[in-house]
Amino acid sequence: MMEIGLRVDVDTLRGTRYGVPALGALLAKYDIRASFFFSVGPDNMGRHLWRLLRPRFLWKMMRTRAASLYGWDILLRGTAWPGPVIGQKLPHLITASAHAGHEVGLHAWDHHAWQSKIDTMTAKDISHALHRGVHALTRILGKPPTCSAVPGWKCRDQVLIEKGKFPFAYNSDCRGRSIFYPVVAGKTLSQPQIPVTLPTYDEAVGQGGINEHNFNDYMLSLMSDTRLNVLTIHAEVEGIACLELFDRFLNSVRSMGARLVPLGQLLNGASEIETAVIEPREIPGREGWVACQAGDGSGSGDRTAP
Repeated sequence: MMEIGLRVDVDTLRGTRYGVPALGALLAKYDIRASFFFSVGPDNMGRHLWRLLRPRFLWKMMRTRAASLYGWDILLRGTAWPGPVIGQKLPHLITASAHAGHEVGLHAWDHHAWQSKIDTMTAKDISHALHRGVHALTRILGKPPTCSAVPGWKCRDQVLIEKGKFPFAYNSDCRGRSIFYPVVAGKTLSQPQIPVTLPTYDEAVGQGGINEHNFNDYMLSLMSDTRLNVLTIHAEVEGIACLELFDRFLNSVRSMGARLVPLGQLLNGASEIETAVIEPREIPGREGWVACQAGDGSGSGDRTAP
């Protein structure tokens, strides 16, 4: 049976308040468990509006009809005043996901700050951001999170090193093709990466003839039972504006005999785990660089666990 790892990124207060409960109810309808990655600090996502000065980001906002897709409260959050702290406002919705049997991990303390500052963050900055997020999520859950996924696939080698100081069973910080142990400066790290292998809604729609009418068929055509399938959805998109579209997708997945599972289940079922470096690349439909599993480089192709 084909397995599809389902990752749910929760970036904002709105996504937590409305998208998480809606997705929770929908996944319960199909008896599906997923991996939810929460942003728990201030919601300053409206500050991304400054990126409208960049042509590729402006085109993405127009292509995805961002105002109707995300809502003006997300697009303006944190622009004129500090954004609300999500983990303080809505801790019960985070714990509800864990109580429902979903895997719950850290996405970020401050999603916007991570995406906009990661290029210049020092090891101390990265460590501080991770500690704040882990501490907040530990306080909410009553135990430390066992997995993490950086915002926007913005991951550097130093991030991998700092994450190694936390008890994460795995991380999902990059795009790629297979589960792997990352290699940094010739050293194989002990926390495996479960990369996302499929495009997100905002990357695909409006490109190459893909629209909301054929999006589900397009996504299903990219999946295969002979390779790793990891899908990222967003509480702000599939949990709100595209909830009915995602419901139809889940029904199609069930009809084809496939199964959606938490990312940790993919790791448990992995018989061989290779090693690879990560490197920054640009990918279709996304503005700026993202961390990607290298096709070659130090350690790539070595299929022995550390």
